[in-house]
Amino acid sequence: MNDPVLVQLLLQISAAELTAALRRLRDAAHSRMDALFPSLPLDEYYRQLNGVHDALIRRAVALAEAELARSGTGSPPVPYAYLLFGSGGRKEQTLSSDQDSGIIYENAETEEKELAAGNYFAHLSEKAVALLQEIGYPPCEGNVISANPQWCLPESRWKQQLEGWFETADWESVRYLLIVADCRHVYGSEELFTRLKKHFYSDMLARPVIVQRMLDNTIRHKMLIGVFGQLLKEQYGEDAGSIDIKYGAYIPMVNAVRLMAVQSQLRPTSTLERLNALVQAEVVTQEEAAAYSEAFLFFLKLRMIATENNKDGMYMNNGKLANHHLTKEMIEELKQSLKVGKRLQRQVQKLTLGRLKK
Repeated sequence: MNDPVLVQLLLQISAAELTAALRRLRDAAHSRMDALFPSLPLDEYYRQLNGVHDALIRRAVALAEAELARSGTGSPPVPYAYLLFGSGGRKEQTLSSDQDSGIIYENAETEEKELAAGNYFAHLSEKAVALLQEIGYPPCEGNVISANPQWCLPESRWKQQLEGWFETADWESVRYLLIVADCRHVYGSEELFTRLKKHFYSDMLARPVIVQRMLDNTIRHKMLIGVFGQLLKEQYGEDAGSIDIKYGAYIPMVNAVRLMAVQSQLRPTSTLERLNALVQAEVVTQEEAAAYSEAFLFFLKLRMIATENNKDGMYMNNGKLANHHLTKEMIEELKQSLKVGKRLQRQVQKLTLGRLKK
């Protein structure tokens, strides 16, 4: 990270002692990243932006720990890891990002200690979520968040939950498994996170039928381009005429690349890193990966210029891009990129079905 202003902001974030100070630093970092957007290569821009998000989240969790200690609740009774899912897990957060998070903590030695640990981490997660809201991160609308007991568990119960999702294999269970596939450790014990991911992949190998369910989920979102090459725009409501970049371009590519990576047991979580790993594993060619990466980076660019709202102090973005943001050249590039995305969807479907027949 070479920008001296950003380097200084990161140092200040790591030393912030008050939530109000962290909020001011979030706003300052937001403004700085906004200013850097036109001048940085897009992959480098996202790397730096997500480094800022990580720093803010880590500091918020540390401040939550400190507040619990001051209030008499104490310190963490066992090691734990704070986890990111969604775009945070993939290191693809935009300037506006919500909270997709979880906690895994070490198993306690006795039932009494287990209850005490559960009580502590319930309080910690609630405090961390509240602090992150104060600095502008709204909670996940789908409730995939550390304050939800389903996503704040000891290691043994996390493994039981994974096994249950693999066993059930219904739509919701598969959705949760795909969320875990994007999981990344951001604070605390990396070893706990590594063991969780290892269990995830060993479970998947034991139940190959789950891949068919993952494919069904993966191809659910279609690229927003019609059979005649026209863009498919929002038809109704206040976003009529806009293009749903998030669910009509970005998410379909995320889903397709993730499924190929998961099937090959590749551990990177970002889409671009997964594409590089897929080349090394000889799942896709260098030329294919270059085309997919170029299209994906264009979708990331459009996500950044989509209309943003700072609502009630929260940085928010619905992923819809108004037509007036697009020049003729951008519309043509968008159409070509969507065609590349459709080609990727066909490739992952063919690859997955071929493996299932073996």
